[in-house]
Amino acid sequence: MSKQCLFMWYPKCTTCQKAKKWLDDNAISYEIRNIKEQNPNASELRKWWEKSNLPLRKFFNTSGLLYKSLELKDKLADMSAEEQFSLLATDGMLVKRPLVISEDRVLIGFKEAEWEILTAPC
Repeated sequence: MSKQCLFMWYPKCTTCQKAKKWLDDNAISYEIRNIKEQNPNASELRKWWEKSNLPLRKFFNTSGLLYKSLELKDKLADMSAEEQFSLLATDGMLVKRPLVISEDRVLIGFKEAEWEILTAPC
């Protein structure tokens, strides 16, 4: 039996709602976690980032109010990776969502064409 994916979402986010519907419509098994109530810790974020092969800035919710109020657009370039992981771990609303984490991949944001890879078991 294959392991479940972890689906990190914010229930009030319409993109997250679309992603959840897509997972359900495609019969993909997942464990669900509310990113605001159970935000990822720095260790989880580091593992996911390493697995993703994406720039760390892709993990930030750049359209979020908190990101903007902290003026992170101008500050991230001067922060170390460890500082960024620590900052992301302080509040789930800083993290780009939805996220799907499986044993071998991490998907950030919802782009249906990219998520087609999930139709293979997680």
